[in-house]
Amino acid sequence: MKLSDFDFALPEHLIATRPAVPRSASKLLVATPDRIEDRVVTDLVDYLRAGDVLVLNDTKVIPARLFGHRDRDGNVSKMEVTLLSPTSNGTWRALVKPLRKVRDGEVITFAAGLEAELLSRDDGQAVLGFNLEGQAFDDALAVAGQMPLPPYIAAKRVADTQDKTDYQTVFARTTGAVAAPTASLHFDTELLLRLTESGIELAHVTLHVGAGTFLPVKVDDVKTHKMHAEWGQVSEDAVARINAAKAEGRRVIPVGTTALRLIESAATKAGQIVPWQGETDIFIYPGFKFQIADALMTNFHLPKSTLMMLVSALMGQERVRQIYDHAIEHEYRFFSYGDSSLLLP
Repeated sequence: MKLSDFDFALPEHLIATRPAVPRSASKLLVATPDRIEDRVVTDLVDYLRAGDVLVLNDTKVIPARLFGHRDRDGNVSKMEVTLLSPTSNGTWRALVKPLRKVRDGEVITFAAGLEAELLSRDDGQAVLGFNLEGQAFDDALAVAGQMPLPPYIAAKRVADTQDKTDYQTVFARTTGAVAAPTASLHFDTELLLRLTESGIELAHVTLHVGAGTFLPVKVDDVKTHKMHAEWGQVSEDAVARINAAKAEGRRVIPVGTTALRLIESAATKAGQIVPWQGETDIFIYPGFKFQIADALMTNFHLPKSTLMMLVSALMGQERVRQIYDHAIEHEYRFFSYGDSSLLLP
């Protein structure tokens, strides 16, 4: 498999820079091996069965993009910081621009009394120590930070107050992501209520989506690509719901590639999953044997991305090409704020 096998031409105007309003009004492409239907997300209820388990990623995106300054003897330089992930000792890995203008030990000052000391650097990334921790850090970050919009949106416009709502799922509760689980952005309270009233079960898991989700694949032989690691957790409650469904022949349908990657990381064998916590760098590409996921709800992904490889593993490369050709022809909106699909292999 070559990287070019997962490429396609996408018209620029199909890249969404704002979500649909309301959330559940987004278009929904429903695909089986021999059928494609054009619907909207509110129609999801028509395609799910009582007893199906939807697996939702409840990670909460932090306002990880910060703008501040470094003051060296009255010489002030503007700085941009994007938090990537916390470390075990309370520091943060981050991207700092321009990193060359900051010396180790210097402090970057932000709004709301938030400051960060550059402790070290590694492979173009910085390790920062903040002057606040716990709730005080969260409160200051909420004031000083902006939502870390994906590069393809940030290149078109700056993040604003509306993004603090739009780029967060309605069921977000576990803080730690620097990118949203975007398929879940289509759910609002009313849709979730309709689903549960129809007998659909909801299982919540947590995978803190990292900025590495936007990193390009740089190798031509895709099997040699190394995935970025992300922290996740599958609770006992989620395990009980998923295992019961698999044992009874009910479908388990992750919402988003993050939820799918996590439950497949926690699988022990076909139809069985165990409570799990840790970092996963699972790489799913054609030939992968799915142990838990029976279908997938997901947005439309970047060309030549690992997510294109994942949906190709689920539906087949040729079928995914047909699905994406249809989506482009029918003007579906792509990427994080775009429309969605329900893939039923």
